[in-house]
Amino acid sequence: MSAAKLRLTELDALGQAAECLKTLAHPHRLRMVQMLLQGDYTVSELAEACELPSAMASEHLRLMQRCGFLTSEKEGRKVYYRVTEPHLKNILKCVEERFGVATVSR
Repeated sequence: MSAAKLRLTELDALGQAAECLKTLAHPHRLRMVQMLLQGDYTVSELAEACELPSAMASEHLRLMQRCGFLTSEKEGRKVYYRVTEPHLKNILKCVEERFGVATVSR
């Protein structure tokens, strides 16, 4: 089949996709997304679940926000993060189906 007949995504768009996938390609970020797909969490809650200092967790969250995956909302003194990119659910489903998923109590 010739390239002229294939349905292909523009290379610029694929470049953007690759950058965002690189951002996700980190075990702590994937863990954070897993959690955030199930509810809103604070930096300290996410940091604890990933066994990270809060400053490092904040940096991971900032990178994912910059890609448009997450948003944050301040409630009093706490900042809660949530997923805004609906396609993350499908991406994480693929990861979980391929590599397994365990149930962890909150």
